[in-house]
Amino acid sequence: MKEATQSVFKRFRKGIQQFSRWFLPGLGIKRWMVMIMLGITMMGVGLAVLLLNIYRTDTNNSAILVFLSYVSLRFLPRIVRVFIFGSLGIGLVIYGIWGLNRALLRPFLRPGRAVVDQLADYRRRERGPRVVAIGGGHGLSTLLRGLKAHTRNLTAVVTVADDGGSSGRLRESLGILPPGDIRNCLAALSNDEALLTQLFQYRFSGAPELEGHSFGNLFISALTEITGSFEEAIAESGRALSVSGRVLPSTLHDVRLVADVRLPHVVNEIRVAGESKIPEMAGRVRRVWLEPNNPPAFPPVLQSILGADLIVIGPGSLYTSLLPNLLVPDLLAAIHASRAIKVFVCNIATQAGETDSYSCYDHARAVEEHIGEDLFDVVLCNENYEGDPGDNSQWVRADEKTMTDSRSYCADLIDDEHPWRHNSVKLAQVLMDLFFERTGPLSN
Repeated sequence: MKEATQSVFKRFRKGIQQFSRWFLPGLGIKRWMVMIMLGITMMGVGLAVLLLNIYRTDTNNSAILVFLSYVSLRFLPRIVRVFIFGSLGIGLVIYGIWGLNRALLRPFLRPGRAVVDQLADYRRRERGPRVVAIGGGHGLSTLLRGLKAHTRNLTAVVTVADDGGSSGRLRESLGILPPGDIRNCLAALSNDEALLTQLFQYRFSGAPELEGHSFGNLFISALTEITGSFEEAIAESGRALSVSGRVLPSTLHDVRLVADVRLPHVVNEIRVAGESKIPEMAGRVRRVWLEPNNPPAFPPVLQSILGADLIVIGPGSLYTSLLPNLLVPDLLAAIHASRAIKVFVCNIATQAGETDSYSCYDHARAVEEHIGEDLFDVVLCNENYEGDPGDNSQWVRADEKTMTDSRSYCADLIDDEHPWRHNSVKLAQVLMDLFFERTGPLSN
């Protein structure tokens, strides 16, 4: 009994201490609390005016009644006094609550936007569909940058087969999973487009030891050492960048991408090990697989896929960004089992060494040859071929074979400044239109 009493007393004392912290100098909320209390007092005086007129007695010598008579402006008509005190009290309470809310929300507000607009936008995105985007490279980050304007319920599933550049060097020297594509996705989902995101994407130059490394890659690597967990390092990085959604690796196992490539004027196919080496062979990729070939999927990825409303695969490098995710058996099985709408987004332009001369049909067919047919509900293709698709690239066209597929859907998706890339706003809007066209508006 004594211990229970002490426990209750400790909780009460802790509550009092936490409440008293609201009155520390510099928080900017005490004035609004005083305003609210003053408003409540004025409303109480207005109520007192009514009570005095209802329950007044003939004892006019009472000091309390004399005092209340002056305080309550008894020399004015009763209806005027009630109106003055009541309206003044209500006004002070409303103004105090408004000011208190602004003081509490100020650290989270963006300059130039009204509180109500930001709140409405937050609630709208909070009720948005549960979207899982699968891929890697710049294509996935472009997609996420557009989708975050429509929903906060975003999960990016990223390949961990990257072995080139800064990610490859960190993977080899520290034995961690490659952080590069994950870093790009975190930056794309960040609500802070200012200095912190730019810092995360900053790439060092000049110093031999740091040449080519990005700050974000080193940051995630350091957090992995501190937390002892790659997935925890990603989560902490997301909190630092205030991301809308989650970024998850498709698997936590150290996997390597291997391909059989057919070179021009060579009879036999050659085997290429390493994601970064496959595009360098300048041949036609026949088949890709992971080693080890049966890595377990990261469990939160499976949960996200099974609970998704919309699954988007692509855009991104066909063989080195998209397929490495789909070759994780558990992940592929979860996609098949999910009741979500599944959309495959074709690239805008071909990629040298991977998809030379590929059409939209060839892209979708290459995926299905690796993982089986009837996975996608929609195959989304670009129909705008104006501009230059870039060096050594061609437009990925929706040819006759593509249009015979009932799943094909074409729209203008290009970025006018970089025609070989998707426009994030256009792509996200088309995906949302397709989703709501098939499901109808989501209920609150």
